[in-house]
Amino acid sequence: MDKDFIERMHDALQSLKKEIIDNLISENTEFRQMVEGMDPKDLVDIAAEDIDRKTIEAIGVQELKRLRLIDSALSRIQNGRYGLCMKCGKKIPTERLEAIPYALMCIDCKTSEERRNR
Repeated sequence: MDKDFIERMHDALQSLKKEIIDNLISENTEFRQMVEGMDPKDLVDIAAEDIDRKTIEAIGVQELKRLRLIDSALSRIQNGRYGLCMKCGKKIPTERLEAIPYALMCIDCKTSEERRNR
């Protein structure tokens, strides 16, 4: 994958992560108290560290899942596996990654998985 595209996706993933955390801070007093006084750089790393019970309660299941997918995608960028389907190993189309930067699978594998889960 092209280095500029990878950098753009890295920035998009970091922005998504920051947006989720900023929403939590604005919507949840308990979460806001947890992050007050933290270095702004640490806010982006909150989800990457062990998340305690209060954080899980504040985040909610869907946002926690998104944060974990984002962290997983950021890890794949670091180890050179970003953009490869976790199931079949083929390249995930750039259009799919632009729409869902934390996508784990190519469209065919994701469609197949969704059919099985119905």
